[in-house]
Amino acid sequence: MLSKILREHTTLLVLLLLGAALSVATLAEQHPTGASGGRQLARRILAQSPRPQRVLIVVGGTPEDAQFAAAAEEMLAAGGASVAVVRGQPADARQAIDQAIAAGRPPQAIGATNVTRAWGVFDKLGQRWPALAGARVVAPASYWWPNFLKTANLVNVVNQVSDIAIVAIGMTMVIIAGGIDLSVGSLIALAAIIMTKLIRDYCGGVEAGAAAVVLCAAAAIAASGAIGGCTGLLVTRARIPPFIVTLGVMSIASGAASIVSRGETIDQVPRAIGWLGRGADLGVPNTTVLMLLLYVIADVVMKRTTFGRYLYAVGGNRQAAWLSGVPVDRVVTLSYVISAALAALAGVMQVSLFHSGKPTFGKGYELQVIAAVVVGGTSLAGGEGKMFGTLLGALIIAVVQNGMNLLGLGGEWQPVVLGAVILAAALIDRLKRRREE
Repeated sequence: MLSKILREHTTLLVLLLLGAALSVATLAEQHPTGASGGRQLARRILAQSPRPQRVLIVVGGTPEDAQFAAAAEEMLAAGGASVAVVRGQPADARQAIDQAIAAGRPPQAIGATNVTRAWGVFDKLGQRWPALAGARVVAPASYWWPNFLKTANLVNVVNQVSDIAIVAIGMTMVIIAGGIDLSVGSLIALAAIIMTKLIRDYCGGVEAGAAAVVLCAAAAIAASGAIGGCTGLLVTRARIPPFIVTLGVMSIASGAASIVSRGETIDQVPRAIGWLGRGADLGVPNTTVLMLLLYVIADVVMKRTTFGRYLYAVGGNRQAAWLSGVPVDRVVTLSYVISAALAALAGVMQVSLFHSGKPTFGKGYELQVIAAVVVGGTSLAGGEGKMFGTLLGALIIAVVQNGMNLLGLGGEWQPVVLGAVILAAALIDRLKRRREE
């Protein structure tokens, strides 16, 4: 029973173990910030005995500090305290204290963030300002928690992997059918350039409306899908190995993106285009919602439709599938069309995120996408794989990269680790097949 669970849920177990290891490695003292930190500060001050009637809140100049001060001020005022807020540097805090003392209203408590609490101006308050002999500096209580498990970090991990995971859906279909697609990274760039150039040259640029933007995105996806169709035809009709065909298409698409854009960034797009890449209508990033929706659809397609069954049949034994009446060439070609179209969708997502199109978008994505598919349990020999396994594989890749960043490992190590992950997954797949044989 245990061996069966390990065999069927290996990817999920690896993800959980990796998350546990990073949680231990990134355990650190945390200091509440933002609005939640401000509310905690207010509760600590209101709990003092006797309760301070005059409070000075001292924060830095960041937006998060402003949220901290606003939340603390609101809660303290509701508790009956007279609150003054000072934002800026230690000199500003010193000036505010001097003015309060001169007005005959010295603060009875000074609220601070973890950063401002350490300012030297607050050392020996009673000696520096005798009027503050009974006052003390109060800050939110710290606690221990893994940096990896912070909500913002976990949301960031999922959001950053969304485009890779979406492209990996098409790659999974291609690999299950016995192929490979090295062109997806270049198609991301080409689709982004096509979309932004159409918006700039034919739809009014920054003044383009929502309908025009959608049409330009659809045109970019359709163009990429057509390229995928040509790729599929070269693989099925011309009988050229998929590796060679997609390597050539990768080079062509990359060059075309540079030619069309003249090697420059195209950024004349409306700001509203950021709805997909930066929006969070349901409380989570829109790209994450799109990713999960596409995976549900893809899983249904692979498990419940004729096309999905055909993909497994073609990848498992192409000759037997052909003899059984499966339209092999059509199935393989459609897998490349889907892969290219989803790569273009990732290009649209990047345009939405960065408000521009660059010929360098998608560089190196093919390796990350293939790694996600293989780590997720899809066999490079074809005929075997699951969509949600690919999603877990993409999350593993993202967690590895995020963990390296949290641990301070340089970006130059990430390609090394990624390559090692691909080789390890391929080796495990090969050993598994030998054991089955």
